[in-house]
Amino acid sequence: MIPKIRTLKATTVLFLIALCGFALAARADGPGDDPIARAVFPPELVMKHAQEINLDERQRAAIKEEVQKMQAKATDAQFDLQGESQKLVRLLQARPVDESAVLAQVDKVLNLERQVKRSQILLLVRIKNLLTEPQQARLAELRARE
Repeated sequence: MIPKIRTLKATTVLFLIALCGFALAARADGPGDDPIARAVFPPELVMKHAQEINLDERQRAAIKEEVQKMQAKATDAQFDLQGESQKLVRLLQARPVDESAVLAQVDKVLNLERQVKRSQILLLVRIKNLLTEPQQARLAELRARE
């Protein structure tokens, strides 16, 4: 019973670490000192201030479509990441630990995380490209006030 609990805890920790990276990259509020976050506009921020920036229906529909695509990819990636993380945990529990197998599995996990982050950046770029210069300037002002 205890080994199953430890496996579950280790898997949960790895999964939460991966999700934290996802959450931090997708955060809407307070870009702080993050130059990337300052240069883009998360969908939550855009939709929150849609009226104030005069977002038109075409832009709204395009943003909605991009977010839906990203959510589908993120869900798939989360399941894949969980499975690959579980494999990593099993490899780490072996005695002795096969270093080359662990490193190969770590590469798989990191590649999945990379794909998630790449998709997030792509979403943010597409949203920014849908906005006009005045809309971007207004959003930057509104974000600074929050």
